[in-house]
Amino acid sequence: MAVQGTTADLSVPVLDLEEDDDLEVFSKTSVADGNPLPTSPSSMTNQYHLDHEDPEESLEKNPEQRERDLFITVDNPESHVTAIETFIIYRVLTRTTRGDFDSSEVEVRRRYQEFSWLRSKLEESHPTLIVPPLPEKFVMKGMVERFNDDFIETRKRALHRFLQKISVHPVLSHSPHLKAFLTAQDLTPHKKGPGLLSRMGDTVRSMAQSVRGVRGRAEEFNSLQDYSERFSSTISSVDRVTQRVIREQREYLDELRQYSPTYSQWAELEEGLSEPLKGMARSLELIGQETEAQSQELSEVLEPVLHEYVLCADTVKTVLRRRDNIQADFEVKNETLTTKKVEQDTLQEEVDALADRLEQANVALRADWKHWRSNLRTDVREALVSTAERNVQYYEKCLAIWESFLLSQKVDPAQHQNLEPSS
Repeated sequence: MAVQGTTADLSVPVLDLEEDDDLEVFSKTSVADGNPLPTSPSSMTNQYHLDHEDPEESLEKNPEQRERDLFITVDNPESHVTAIETFIIYRVLTRTTRGDFDSSEVEVRRRYQEFSWLRSKLEESHPTLIVPPLPEKFVMKGMVERFNDDFIETRKRALHRFLQKISVHPVLSHSPHLKAFLTAQDLTPHKKGPGLLSRMGDTVRSMAQSVRGVRGRAEEFNSLQDYSERFSSTISSVDRVTQRVIREQREYLDELRQYSPTYSQWAELEEGLSEPLKGMARSLELIGQETEAQSQELSEVLEPVLHEYVLCADTVKTVLRRRDNIQADFEVKNETLTTKKVEQDTLQEEVDALADRLEQANVALRADWKHWRSNLRTDVREALVSTAERNVQYYEKCLAIWESFLLSQKVDPAQHQNLEPSS
């Protein structure tokens, strides 16, 4: 497979050895006796460093990050069991220098459905902004594994990432709903909103407008529509393949875990082959350790970013539909205005209001599209670079393991002659 692993923190020390030093390290190292593992003398890590984007250039592209004043952390998940349900509550810790907050540090406890409430309110208040996605409520593995440690940790990271995205957004970060979410110990008073029938009416109206469509959509929004469709298809394919790579890696790791002990057992039976067989067992054990770390980091760095943008693709398409709905409303009212003579003043006011709303929607979507694309490029680039760097490290370590094994099995010619039977 081309894609093999990632790392969130590239803290592996880089060796900077001269050629003679490399040979000396290899001559003193043996995987059979468990000595420290060297880096391959041909290591790309020793020769090559990726040029990362200049932080100042990044700030120029994303000026809202220059004076960040809102920092949010999601941590400390706790399971709660009642007679009716089991759920997880997370700590949400906010640090801020904003004057409209009563305190510079606020701590609240939130469950998933309250994160969902926040996202719904942000979408309701800003229908043509691309609100970051939440992790899905349920998992495909089934409810039995819903609250195991891995699931809780994965969801905690996703919820943390969701609030991080909101906190740096130039508009959403100033939402009163976000402030209530971050500061109110009890969100119940803030949850009052339109009833079920009202929401159903909005849904039916949106469906009708979608069927009717728009006739005068600007070319720029036709391009966004085309891009969103192709992006959704592409990112979904990449996400599926990455998940398959992770599954196959884990299967490979299971095989390695069974493979190494067989050489150790064989070494007990063959006195003359004991050392090389032990070396093979140790090499396979080390390869297994590296593969496990690589698989874990791939599933924690690259795949979450890809899956987030799979969900984002659906959000983008929904936002474009909302924008089209506003234009469809405007077109209908404008047509009615031209055919009806009575109540013309009232209709003119409605048309003018819808024209203003459409222009505001266009301006908001243009700005947020630029913001979203900037985030997309940054997130995916960082994940891909991290994947590539981790791949380099993984294969260099595997190469070093096998080179060390081969060197440990070299036989001195004098010793070889002594081992030959006398004539």
